[in-house]
Amino acid sequence: MVYVKWGFRILFWVLIAAFFHYTLPQYDVVRIADTYEKRVDFGENSIFWAREHAGEATGTINRDVFFIQTFRANERPMVYRNEDTGWSWPPYFKFDTSNLQAKATDLKSTKENPKWVAVKHYGWRNEFMSIYPNATNVWQVEGPDVLIIPWISIGILIVFFAVFWAVWVRWKRFRARRIDPVLQDVGDSFDAAGDNLADKRNRFARWLDTWREKPRK
Repeated sequence: MVYVKWGFRILFWVLIAAFFHYTLPQYDVVRIADTYEKRVDFGENSIFWAREHAGEATGTINRDVFFIQTFRANERPMVYRNEDTGWSWPPYFKFDTSNLQAKATDLKSTKENPKWVAVKHYGWRNEFMSIYPNATNVWQVEGPDVLIIPWISIGILIVFFAVFWAVWVRWKRFRARRIDPVLQDVGDSFDAAGDNLADKRNRFARWLDTWREKPRK
């Protein structure tokens, strides 16, 4: 029972961590090598793509998607999609996909003469499932070693853990005042009932003994 309890706790926090890691904004410093547009047919990974851009028809099984092709300082490639989030989740309220693509195109550079760019994004990159993080903003920075502090993510996490702590403390107090005494009373009732039943069994056994034949002396 203890292992099951701890298993549920670990699973809960793993899901919470995965949710925040996917949803909260992250920042990469990269060099933009190319920008392009590609027709995408949505399949099993469709939940990792945003909805249709504002003003487009809904329910389409494929559409054109903007992509931003980049390289990190260590020359590892990273590809971002560039899609509107609209009013859906996550709540970035992004409606400027075309403008962002134009900014990214203007910031393209070569390996010999790089322009370092900060890309704000959310989501994951998974080559096996063709999942791409969604870029929400780009801007030029001084170099590949620039430090960007994710103040928004820090603030959201502080608020979340503060609310979680407040709810957990109040739940513990409520349980100690209201639930635990009731469970204790129920347990005592069962114990008393068990003792009473055992006593009745003993008396019945003693009564049966009175009817048994006594050994002759």
